[in-house]
Amino acid sequence: MSAARPWRVVFWLIFVCSYAGNQFTPLLLMYKQVDHYSTTVVNEFLGVYVFGLAPALLLSGALSDRHGRKPLMYAGTCAALLASTFLAFSEYGTAGIFVGRWFAGVTVGVAMAVGNSWLKELSQAPYDPTADVQSGARRASLAFTLGSAVGALVAGLIAQLSDLGAWLPFVIHIAVAAPFLWLIRRVPETSRTGGARGSFWNQFRIPAAGHRRFRRVVLVAAPWIFGGAAIAYGYVPVLLADASGEWGLGYATLLTCVTLVVAALVQPAAKRLDTPSSARGLVACLAATVVGLAVVVAAVALDSLVLGVVASVAIGVAIGIGLVSSLLEVQRIADPEDLAGLTGVFYAVSYCGFLAPAVLSALSGWVAVPVLLGVLVVLAVLTTVALLRAYRSHLPTGHGRWPLGSDGNDGSDSSDGNDGGSVAGGDPVP
Repeated sequence: MSAARPWRVVFWLIFVCSYAGNQFTPLLLMYKQVDHYSTTVVNEFLGVYVFGLAPALLLSGALSDRHGRKPLMYAGTCAALLASTFLAFSEYGTAGIFVGRWFAGVTVGVAMAVGNSWLKELSQAPYDPTADVQSGARRASLAFTLGSAVGALVAGLIAQLSDLGAWLPFVIHIAVAAPFLWLIRRVPETSRTGGARGSFWNQFRIPAAGHRRFRRVVLVAAPWIFGGAAIAYGYVPVLLADASGEWGLGYATLLTCVTLVVAALVQPAAKRLDTPSSARGLVACLAATVVGLAVVVAAVALDSLVLGVVASVAIGVAIGIGLVSSLLEVQRIADPEDLAGLTGVFYAVSYCGFLAPAVLSALSGWVAVPVLLGVLVVLAVLTTVALLRAYRSHLPTGHGRWPLGSDGNDGSDSSDGNDGGSVAGGDPVP
């Protein structure tokens, strides 16, 4: 590792953690068709992931603000290794799968809340003087999407083309992730603020979460980022199972990889779309989501595998733009001492979108699936309108420096909806 580029280790560390979280996704059909687990049990395999993910997202960021990024990411790496170890013994019963999935959730939660903050801090002077202000968010988003795509691709191909899918993908991940237990020791610590002052429980207060820009712009768009992903490669393969036939697992892998690779490739464009003076990037994210969901409706109505792929491309565009734009918004809002905590809150709300297939599936007994998907398109349009209404509202006055009102928010509600974060001409304050 170059002394001037420690961010590279954290980039690949986020990659292997995301790999751990998503390698399970294309194997769901294998557990159902080969191991003969019921649909209910398979859904429980998915659900237990959230019980590890949510607390890790909400707690690990604040803990890393006080105790440092390195020990928390070391723990996240250990969780990744434990996740793959338990899942590698899945053929011996459900207990190993449940435990492995829980550890996978912990892994991704720590990587998103702590790893992203650490990567952002290493993507600036003195660690990387050549980086620009957007490098941290762009690198974090790229690491997450690439790791998720590669994990799904490796596991899906092995399961589709061989009889080794129950254990070999997880052994490969262990071999890839284990060296980071040593590499992480060489990365400099960047969190020296000590976190929030006061008691231990005071660490979990995140004042920036009350910022109006965060509540009315970032959190409004957040669930659609991973909601679109869940529809594209979690629900569409199930809806088109008859059309894909015996290649269903391969088709699910294809949609996962297309969605996430497109999300990675589009990120340079996301950098150009983002601006501190408006929500332009998030509006573009929602617009692409609307297009993607509309194509999903057509794919299901026509039972078209090709349209399923087209939908995954559009939603991949939305994910790539949405992740980069949201992380840049978070970094402009947060103070250094609560950057990791605010990042965790953003991801916790974003991952709520993964509940969309479960909700749609539960409602499909009363309402036709194309109708439900059409309602989802309408809701996405309404969300886009809401973002347009808050397009230039409540802009931070600087990187995490915003005036506090008595309610803990940004303290301004001017007639034009702007809290002073931009000048009259709409340009951001330097």
